[in-house]
Amino acid sequence: MKNDDYVILNENSTVLKSVKKDSEPEPLLPKRPRSGKGKGSKWKIVRRTLLCFGSTVLFLLIAVILTCNLLVNGPSESMRNMLVLSARQASATKWIPALFIGREMTEQIERDSKKIISHVIPMEGSDQPNQGEEDVDEWKNAIDGIQYIQITKPTFKAYLLIIRDPSRVFVGVSSDFHSGKTGAVIFSIAEKYQAIAAINGGEFADPGGMGTGDNPMGITFSEGEIVWNDGLTNRTFIGITKDNRMVVSEGMTKARAEALGIRDGVCFQTGNSLISNDGTNMTLHYADGDKGTAQRTAIGQRQDGAILMLVTDGRTASSIGATHNDLIDIMREYGAVVAGKLDGGSSAMMYYRDYFDLYHIDTSLLDEYQLKGLVNKYKAFTQPRRIPTYFIVGASS
Repeated sequence: MKNDDYVILNENSTVLKSVKKDSEPEPLLPKRPRSGKGKGSKWKIVRRTLLCFGSTVLFLLIAVILTCNLLVNGPSESMRNMLVLSARQASATKWIPALFIGREMTEQIERDSKKIISHVIPMEGSDQPNQGEEDVDEWKNAIDGIQYIQITKPTFKAYLLIIRDPSRVFVGVSSDFHSGKTGAVIFSIAEKYQAIAAINGGEFADPGGMGTGDNPMGITFSEGEIVWNDGLTNRTFIGITKDNRMVVSEGMTKARAEALGIRDGVCFQTGNSLISNDGTNMTLHYADGDKGTAQRTAIGQRQDGAILMLVTDGRTASSIGATHNDLIDIMREYGAVVAGKLDGGSSAMMYYRDYFDLYHIDTSLLDEYQLKGLVNKYKAFTQPRRIPTYFIVGASS
């Protein structure tokens, strides 16, 4: 290199270029900030993350809407009716079907689901499953006069308690219903009455699935006393008389209840009789149009007096829920001659004290509520519901 030339060096003193003295040096470009180091880059990352998240949520929402619309308005009328009626089972989702098929069609599907097709069969020979088998004692392995049975059907799982002594079963209440208190969760009720077992009871106001369970609906009896009467006499009544006989009736008045000697009883909407009898024949109140699946609760009685308490799971892929007719079939399978449906959905709960120890159930498979005594899987967006009435199993006499 000649003496009248000069060089351009980089930051490591390496020669980049030699330049003649007479020529103009090329300007050095400023360094660009490293990726992610600048303030603007951080905001770009945040914006892109939010955009990605928002797009995903929007995509999923559109997919859900399109799927619901396809299923509800698609070629399968049976699938449409099942989805509509299942959504109508829960207070929080009652409004959804009308978005896709309109209020008029929604109400028509619901009306059709309540049409009852009665099957009348003789009561003779319709007692418990082991009838006619010699030397069979079904209570041999019962614990404290209670049989606990897990039932698995194609679309749901169910849990059944058979209580040998019907005098142990009564209605427990959350309060006096006049002090403005909210309802009670099943664990509090079990503690209040020192219950061996319990299931949820009758209907209560539940606007938007957010009801506090403060008061029941329809005439209500507890331990021989009428504790609530709002004048709603057209609902299904499920009760037990003072001589321990179960009564299921469409409609009940105070005068009739007192004439029948009702000691405990609750109401649940209309059209929820499952099985009734006149002493000679049984009527099975099938509703073939009711395709809705849900978590369900029912109570019944066998001819020998034993009480059946039934709760089903629902709202999961392995147990989507039971229909109205499914409850009838299970009750008949286990010998019921009278039965009624109780409140369901997120109200459907069965408590059985220490059942996992009594029946050697692996507690690692149970959730936090089951470890407190809940038998079924509680599936809702809230903690176990506060409700006003429960059917209780007291200690044996």
